[in-house]
Amino acid sequence: MFHANAKPRLMGILNVTPDSFSDGGRFTGLAAAIRQAETMLEEGADIIDIGGESTRPGSEPVSADEQIRRVVPAISAIVKLGRPVTISIDTMLAPVAAAALDAGAEWINDVSGGLGDPRMLDLAAERGASIILMHMQGTPKTMQDAPHYQDVVGEVETFLKQRVDAALVAGVPRENIAIDPGIGFGKRKQDNLELLAHLDRFVALGWPVLLGTSRKRFMGSICNVEQPAELVTATAVTTALGVMAGVQLFRVHDVKANRQALDVAWAIKQAR
Repeated sequence: MFHANAKPRLMGILNVTPDSFSDGGRFTGLAAAIRQAETMLEEGADIIDIGGESTRPGSEPVSADEQIRRVVPAISAIVKLGRPVTISIDTMLAPVAAAALDAGAEWINDVSGGLGDPRMLDLAAERGASIILMHMQGTPKTMQDAPHYQDVVGEVETFLKQRVDAALVAGVPRENIAIDPGIGFGKRKQDNLELLAHLDRFVALGWPVLLGTSRKRFMGSICNVEQPAELVTATAVTTALGVMAGVQLFRVHDVKANRQALDVAWAIKQAR
């Protein structure tokens, strides 16, 4: 459940995949996944977002059965830690989301905005799960082939309004919906920069906004950095800017640095 005026929350990324763009293969073993979850919680993560399918540019889809095989043991193990944490399932497929909710997840993070599986919004409504609806042009396999917009901010706004309306019609409670402009998902460098420069417009729509810039390639092109893992500082800058713009959720690989950025930016914002 999302709270409009609460302190922003930090979502730690746990990819139990062999091929994610930054950390693929690092946490496919259950023991490694649990260690990473514990590390992120110690560093200040409020949410753990677990995904069993890479959504990097050019990636191939992964079956529901394979995603379930990857994510459910990790979710179950994290629940057994007994730590105060919200678990989110990063998937576009309703059967995966259902299995994850059964195992202890509470949120659904759907990069297709509920379009990847026509059953997803109904599932969220039936199960009382919170859902994050993201904008993506194309699919992970095709999204960076030739993305194009006339007005990227306006077009993404329109899409997200439509998906929120669809979720409401399906019966998802208003307080269980958040939106994500989808930085890097079917976007050119300039598109990403324009979206970041106008985060206040997405906040003004009235729904909690999630920002996911962590280690994204467009920042590497600005900083002349090739390795995604070297973009920790760049990511933290966007977190601080997002806090000041009113963003409430931040999805990151590097929890410690972004925890500091979030906390300092929030303290500054509260002093206004």
